[in-house]
Amino acid sequence: MRKPKIMTAKEAVDLIQDGSTLCCIGMTLISASETVLKEIENRFLETNHPNNLTFVHSCGQASMKQPGGMSRLAHEGLLKRVIGGHWGQSPWMMELISNNKIEAYNLPQGQMANMYHSMALREPGKLSKVGLGTYIDPRIEGAKMNQKTKDCGYDVVAIVEVDGEEYIQYKPIPIDTLLIRGTYCDENGNLSTLEEGMVLEVLPAVMATKRWGGKVIAQVKQIVSNGTIKPKEVTVPGVFIDSVVVCDDVYTNHKQTFSWYYDPAYAGLVRVPMNSVTVLPLTERKVIGRRALQYIYPGDIINIGTGIPNDTVGPILAEEEAGDCLTVTVESGIYGGVPAATIDFGIAVNEEALIGHDRQFEFYNGTGTDVTFMGAGELDENGNVNATRMGDRAPGAGGFVDITASSKKVVFCSTFTGGGLKVEFDVEKGVTIKQEGRFKKLVKSVQQISYNGKLAVERGQQMWFVTERCIFELTAEGMKLVEIAKGIDLQKDILDQMEFTPLIADELRVTDPCVYMDGKYGLKDIIMAKEQ
Repeated sequence: MRKPKIMTAKEAVDLIQDGSTLCCIGMTLISASETVLKEIENRFLETNHPNNLTFVHSCGQASMKQPGGMSRLAHEGLLKRVIGGHWGQSPWMMELISNNKIEAYNLPQGQMANMYHSMALREPGKLSKVGLGTYIDPRIEGAKMNQKTKDCGYDVVAIVEVDGEEYIQYKPIPIDTLLIRGTYCDENGNLSTLEEGMVLEVLPAVMATKRWGGKVIAQVKQIVSNGTIKPKEVTVPGVFIDSVVVCDDVYTNHKQTFSWYYDPAYAGLVRVPMNSVTVLPLTERKVIGRRALQYIYPGDIINIGTGIPNDTVGPILAEEEAGDCLTVTVESGIYGGVPAATIDFGIAVNEEALIGHDRQFEFYNGTGTDVTFMGAGELDENGNVNATRMGDRAPGAGGFVDITASSKKVVFCSTFTGGGLKVEFDVEKGVTIKQEGRFKKLVKSVQQISYNGKLAVERGQQMWFVTERCIFELTAEGMKLVEIAKGIDLQKDILDQMEFTPLIADELRVTDPCVYMDGKYGLKDIIMAKEQ
């Protein structure tokens, strides 16, 4: 039987050749192979090798300004090119991109996760309508995030026609080395991810790598005897793994996620009592989350994206005891439970199910959720939304493009202006703008099209843009102001703070002041009252 070699991180990094393509599987710092990543970084800083790598990853793999994950690779010279889903939590990677130090292609996270299946099957790329009409479309930007990329002559997407319909072809990417992480390997190399926080797309990526003749390196906590791991708990059969690196310091380099070493509740192995609920303070973020959740109907399956949705939806549902009215999903594969906050995005306690990241996007891209709640950076008069480029910063899409393309309803959650906004709320007075934000978010034309309003209308999708002071709805004629908060001056606080003049509903609703209440605001009753 073929067995992987047990080796040190230094020996594993010897396998990575200059100019090769390295793929890593993880999300935030969940399942980050820090022992190996640190060695790659240290080796490069000491010897300038390996260098000129192409780095492939579906998810963002970093935690803000903290070291770790793909930030270990963010060095000029170490990387030539990055093809990834999200860089928003790695300021070092974004700096390389904005300064034209590396080539950068930003593809939808779900398309990348499912590309591994296509590559493993020797298909000529993955075909999808996801990305049409956005910056990913090769007729617009071709997913190229800086000038260096636009000038390099390399394309990762193309337009093809099948049965008279247009699709984006996401081209295959040959993988030379794949870096994965598990909890245990047995003596034959069979890999278990039992204590990891996510299932991710480990096995499809392994199969894609083997199709190209690439090497698979697995970092684990411990080697266990054959027979220890139950067959159904094997994530990757040992015959597909070339090298196993036992973590040198599990408390530092094999943490379950950035904020803690290990909690069985976040691996779905135990359930914890919810004796206390973290109640969010009454800020503009909570008010936006509260109002957005009023678009839910009983039994809806929803998705929550990063930013305001991920930080508010879970705590609000818990405070309101409304979790049984709907099913919450997260792109990592979570169903139900209470998601962790931003820096540990993608895991939850007390979830009902945890499936593969790639399998989750089959649902998002196929059936689609009933409602998705997403953050947003800019909105224009045509209903286009930018969530992928802010000035010279290019955080990328993550699952945004995939999920918003197929959800039946999309609710964008954003403050009306950004940078220093200060707001007060009162049940009687409504909303008072104490200090306006420094920059406008409702602009004449978005910097980058991450969500195409015209195509959304054509596919019959409902879309709202919810802010702390008003709500807009996408119509066939453009964005329409449909709701305003008490205390808000239409001209001064809305129209003067926009770069375009919206349509205005003949009967402009006034926001229900219950969203400004301390304590519960009655969300469960609001949702259940809609039951037919």
